[in-house]
Amino acid sequence: MIKTGILSFGMSGTLFHAPFLNEHPGFQLTAVVERSKKLAHKSYPKIKSYDSVDQLLADKDIDLVVVNTPNFTHFEFALKALKAKKHVLVEKPFCVTSSEAKELFTEAKKVDRSILPYQNRRYDSDFLSVKSVLESGKLGSLVEAHMRYDRYRHHIGPKIAKETPVPGSGLLYDLGPHLLDATIALFGYPLEWSKYTGQFRPKTQVDDYAHIHLLYPKGVQVFITMSMLVVQPQASFVLNGTKGTFVKPRTDIQEQQLLAGMSPGDPLFGIEESDKFGVLTTITEDGEKQIEKIESAKSSYLNLFEDVYKSLADGIPYPITEKDIILQLEILEG
Repeated sequence: MIKTGILSFGMSGTLFHAPFLNEHPGFQLTAVVERSKKLAHKSYPKIKSYDSVDQLLADKDIDLVVVNTPNFTHFEFALKALKAKKHVLVEKPFCVTSSEAKELFTEAKKVDRSILPYQNRRYDSDFLSVKSVLESGKLGSLVEAHMRYDRYRHHIGPKIAKETPVPGSGLLYDLGPHLLDATIALFGYPLEWSKYTGQFRPKTQVDDYAHIHLLYPKGVQVFITMSMLVVQPQASFVLNGTKGTFVKPRTDIQEQQLLAGMSPGDPLFGIEESDKFGVLTTITEDGEKQIEKIESAKSSYLNLFEDVYKSLADGIPYPITEKDIILQLEILEG
């Protein structure tokens, strides 16, 4: 059993970490940091609640620490956890700069502990659908891919760490890690890239629009876009190849189900509704257009924690690599 502590019990801790650590037989959800309201015990009666990060890190029983605090604290807390001889799972963004990431990976090797990036969107139905279509070869040779996160929030949000100009704030660092990780996982490492950010909401202090254009071998173009001002969300994935087009909306089915109180152990967890399936349009040898709905795979972030477990317990390589993360941060900070 890998005894695990979570550094924050806000939305990230309550939705994306605690339910899965509690469900997975290889983990024991041991402790959490709650600075003010003590709520974790209502869902997890045996959990220890600490007032500070330092108190949790001093707990000798804890093997793994989940760093899910504000972006600008990731480096400091992850480094502290490693120095306390804990394994570490770090929320996105892994940290703010590539130099910080390199220091964390170096420290992990020095103390013989693992530091793993939490990139949960690799375990979503939409990503898995895109991956399966790419691997099927039905698109032919890829020409271009468009990936988006569209939201609409005209007002300035209440989270200081996201809406004020501190390191790692703004939309690029909030959603960019998801899209860049998907890009790297699907297409590998780009030859070059260019990046643009914008500020459009009244009185915003941070970017609320970002776009990155990445160039791949054989002229393949990848465009990733994130915006806070899209009233009508566009398709999250559009892939065009020499033989077809695949279009997939984003659903966030796991987040919706978790917010509704569904357990990750529920048989219906992670199953998308049929109207959210992706659409593959291809051309037959006779020149006829053929339209096919691609059923979405059942998804679960439990599979991420299974990969964490296999990495820590069995030494099986973790799918998100050190090189992936350093490149992601070089693109974000460049």
